Amino acid sequence: MLWWTNKRRVRTLSNAALCVLLLSFLPLAAEALPLIDDRGAAIERKRPAARIVSLAPFITELIYAVGAGGKLIAVSAYSDYPPAARALPRVGDAATFDVEKLLALRPDLVIAWKSGNSLSEIERLERLHIPVLVVEAQKLDDIPRVMRLIGSAAGAADGETAARNFTDRLTALRLRHRDKRLVSVFLEIWHSPLMTVSGRHFASDALTVCRGANVFADAAGLTVHVNVESVLAADPEAIVGGASNEDRGALARNWQRFPYLKAVRNGHIFYLHPDLIQRQTPRILDGVEQLCAALESTRKPAGSPK
Repeated sequence: MLWWTNKRRVRTLSNAALCVLLLSFLPLAAEALPLIDDRGAAIERKRPAARIVSLAPFITELIYAVGAGGKLIAVSAYSDYPPAARALPRVGDAATFDVEKLLALRPDLVIAWKSGNSLSEIERLERLHIPVLVVEAQKLDDIPRVMRLIGSAAGAADGETAARNFTDRLTALRLRHRDKRLVSVFLEIWHSPLMTVSGRHFASDALTVCRGANVFADAAGLTVHVNVESVLAADPEAIVGGASNEDRGALARNWQRFPYLKAVRNGHIFYLHPDLIQRQTPRILDGVEQLCAALESTRKPAGSPK
């Protein structure tokens, strides 16, 4: 009886030891799983990235948002938020980057912008055995997904929390405005030449949260050159702009020569800081809140306080 008890105890201990051994391999197995980026490419990883280069300002901001800013060793031009990013070395801009300078920094991960960075230069880095994670956020709902992807690549514990917070806040904004009257809007992203965005652009997606209707939603491409005559024909209830304008005054002055335009006639010209509507980061929800407040003022009866 004693022999059986001891044998069973030994077997129990052996099973426990086996479980511990198997569990010890789980982190290694999880680390070995490749990340699938927005090209559909598999990025092999043995451990979280520790030396990261960002090739777009919004990517820089997202890296900080998931708590991995301390792993950044270089960024692209115009990476100005948060302020800590301004102190980092620059390796180029969104359109091109200095491959030799980047290689000298010995990064273990480069995070690139699918629609902004050169594919040939990305492939060159990969031929030189530099892992490149390529991301794209075309809609607001893509932003938390990209945050999770970057957080996973960097081993950042805050990635999931940041993503959930973004989704919760976005859901609340949609619920708050879903029954509002639709307002037609011209989104001006540049004045000379006059440019807007189509319905496939994330800035247009932001507009829909506020029950705004992009008057050029059906245009081809993402960013679109338009003429003044087409804006006059659309006669939007509101004009929303930023980028090439310093403030609302500059934006309004550009349109004052068209007093018969509905948005001009009613004073429904609104300025948004471009970083709050043209960067795919958590701050875009600050821009959405400002945008929703602006469009709400267009729904008030004439003569009522705005």
